[in-house]
Amino acid sequence: MSNEHTPLITSGMCGLTVNAVTCGGSSPDVTPDSGPEPPNKSPRQLNTFFGVMVPTVLSMFSIVLFLRTGFVVGHAGLLQGLLMVFVAYFIISLTILSICAISTNGAVQGGGAYYMISRSLGPEFGGSIGLMFFFAKVFACGEYVLGLVEAMLDVFGSDPELSVSQGVRVLPQGYWYTVLYSSVVLLLCLLVCLVGAHIYSRTAFVILLVVTVSLLSVFISSVAVKPFNIVLTHPGPDNQTLRFNTSYTGFSAATLRSNLGPGYALDYTTNTVMSFATVFAVMFTSCTGIMAGANMSGELKNPSVSIPKGTITAVLYTFIVYVLLFLVVSATCDRTLLIQDYSFFKRINIWPPFVTIGIFCASLSAAMCAMIGASRILHALALDHLFGLPLAPATVTSSSGNPWVAVLYTWGLAQCVVFAGQLNAVAGLVTVFYLLAYAAVDLACLALEWASAPNFRPTFQLFSWHTCLLGIVSCLVMMFVINPVYSSASIVLLLLLLLFLHYRSPTSSWGYISQALIFHQVRKYLLMLDVRKEHVKFWRPQVLLMVANPRSSCQLILFVNQLKKGGLYVLGHVQLGDLDALPSDPVQQQYNFWLSLVDKLGVKAFVDLTLSPSVRQGTQHLLRITGLGGMKPNTLVLGFYDSSTPEDFFLQDSAFCDSSVGQNSDGEYNFGVDLPSLQAHFPPVRHVESPRWLSPEEYVGIISDAVKMNKNVCLGRYFFQLEGEGKDSKVDGSERTIDVWPLNLLQPASRDYEDVCSLFLLQMACVLNMSSKWRHARMRIFLNVETESSDQGWVVNEETFRELLRQLRIRASIKIVPWDSVVQYTTQQTGALSESFLTAVNSMIMEHSSQAAVRFLYLPRPPPHHSQAQQYVAQLEAVTNGLGPTLLIHGVTPVTYTGL
Repeated sequence: MSNEHTPLITSGMCGLTVNAVTCGGSSPDVTPDSGPEPPNKSPRQLNTFFGVMVPTVLSMFSIVLFLRTGFVVGHAGLLQGLLMVFVAYFIISLTILSICAISTNGAVQGGGAYYMISRSLGPEFGGSIGLMFFFAKVFACGEYVLGLVEAMLDVFGSDPELSVSQGVRVLPQGYWYTVLYSSVVLLLCLLVCLVGAHIYSRTAFVILLVVTVSLLSVFISSVAVKPFNIVLTHPGPDNQTLRFNTSYTGFSAATLRSNLGPGYALDYTTNTVMSFATVFAVMFTSCTGIMAGANMSGELKNPSVSIPKGTITAVLYTFIVYVLLFLVVSATCDRTLLIQDYSFFKRINIWPPFVTIGIFCASLSAAMCAMIGASRILHALALDHLFGLPLAPATVTSSSGNPWVAVLYTWGLAQCVVFAGQLNAVAGLVTVFYLLAYAAVDLACLALEWASAPNFRPTFQLFSWHTCLLGIVSCLVMMFVINPVYSSASIVLLLLLLLFLHYRSPTSSWGYISQALIFHQVRKYLLMLDVRKEHVKFWRPQVLLMVANPRSSCQLILFVNQLKKGGLYVLGHVQLGDLDALPSDPVQQQYNFWLSLVDKLGVKAFVDLTLSPSVRQGTQHLLRITGLGGMKPNTLVLGFYDSSTPEDFFLQDSAFCDSSVGQNSDGEYNFGVDLPSLQAHFPPVRHVESPRWLSPEEYVGIISDAVKMNKNVCLGRYFFQLEGEGKDSKVDGSERTIDVWPLNLLQPASRDYEDVCSLFLLQMACVLNMSSKWRHARMRIFLNVETESSDQGWVVNEETFRELLRQLRIRASIKIVPWDSVVQYTTQQTGALSESFLTAVNSMIMEHSSQAAVRFLYLPRPPPHHSQAQQYVAQLEAVTNGLGPTLLIHGVTPVTYTGL
């Protein structure tokens, strides 16, 4: 996709990701908006061995192979040590299945785990996990540097028993010296990374050969070296020196038996007693390189074959090596030697420099690998603009494409990590972060599988939702076994990042797995929403608002948003035309503009558009087909049919004004609809002399159609005068009044305050009174009575009505309005409504409701013959003339319920 930034970064070695310049030697001109590189700039030339196995094996050996194998066996014993290996490899094997599935479902670009998770789960989850994975890499970098310094001091550190340094043991020891040496090593790594990752990536295979030779020397030494005694010394409390007499026994059944069970003791570097959890945390750091092969997908000849084959082969190889090494160590070395000397391999090797060189190469390469990988993840995060200004500098690259600012970020954070002073002190946090990242990869694969997306067709099939779920559970359980505090803190941090990204609302063209899952679940719930089980006490408005031009209808759109009470809200629009005469459907290209309008207004509404020869016919279409299952509109809302000049809301609201043009100019974040395009799409408001889309007959016909289809109808007039409905408004209705006139004012003979329409009127007023911007508004109900008539039944009717309000739990004040002077204008012979009567009704409403924020009036049933349509519209116009925001309502469905 052209809008995705991360194709800038192709993959690199050892879980790191490097630019094309680092692996191919060329220096392409890459910009953040560039698409995938052409084949001649990024050739796919790596095979399974060099592209997947080498970086994966090198990552998984790291420092644990030489510096912590004895530590694990010495404290945990052979049986528990093997159990740790099996558990760790079981967890990563489940994650490997997910990695292989996701990475063979499409090309994985730069960013490693971040790229896979973000493009699978969307920006919120992907960004938060990506940052967590960046932290894991940073802490791992610090851990590897501390391991390297530990190995250096073991060779070159001064002996605490000697006052004068001898031979090569010239480096003073202590906490601050360790920090100093670590800082120097980190500075070396920084310089290498600033020059370019290609210096490292081109030597990865050589490093692996050196490590392999060192490893072979260990196995050969276990047979070739004869048993001998060893004296170990460590600085103790109060400047004392602790001595330990131990031995290398060679292969011995007695040694093996003594090393079978656990023997957790004091760790001489951290002075804390070890446990299963702390030892496992250190051992698991050897399993954090399983994603190195997946990161190389952009440079593999056949990634769908190489990633599963190479990763699984590398993991099996390292598993066999660790198991054999555990067996050899358990059968040849005394437990005290294993616990009190992390670098004992040098003491028992036929030529100690073999091991020293192996440790230095493995540790230094792992540290540079982690720094490069972390910087590329940070660079990918910065290019995706998920965290805004704090990460903005990390997008800067050198002329060769090296993200040097991201490298500086990584170096600075890793420098903070080395203040821990000891490798074992950092291992727990590194392991927790990596386990959380692995759980996220499993979650991404599980979500893709559960979403049943047709395009999720990985070529690797050896996985299921069971393996994904088991992988998630295993990672989370081991996190809390290792360190509950670190685990809880990391999850809290993850949730905070999720909330930050959610409220920041980044949008992208990556595809959101949440949308696929929501679709999957909504479909199931819609099938469960059975219209035959509907009950009146759970009724809610489900509104279809017909909009001709949003420029003049925004206030009505905002007002109806307050009326929906959690129900369906659909903005409908009819495009006039005939599909037979058009080359394509013009409606499809309009949806993005309408959805952007909904976003701007901040209303919770759907959009449904149709193409039809007439507005009436199009409205019929929408009334019939809008919605799905039990979620279909039950109420139609129309603007009023009059000759007044519409107001242009776009010229009044700051969100639509020219001053805000350019704030969302990036097409990636507004789905291709910027503010100028939105303004240009909707035509100017209708001029007073312009021809109308609707005739009075068609308008009344729409009302009549809705009533026939058993839909409630609302007509809104003067809502352009209503203010305070916008999403940024703080209005709570405390100074507003809602006036309800439940009597059919155009049928003076009617005295029924409890018919379906009147009760619907009351219900809609109640719904408005419960909304956020109207919750403190006062509601008044006006009862029209003829006080001078001989029949005084209105007094009884009033009491009956008050009792009804109590039963319906409607809090409102009742106002008695005598209208004898109004009724006298009716013509008794024909029953026709004179202009004098309509003017008197309008004056009566104006007298009592002039200060109301909104008025609810009874909408009479439309006339059966279209010849009376103009008269019907004229009567409604006369009654509501000059009133202010008014909603004329005709209800046809029962909506009130007095029972529980």
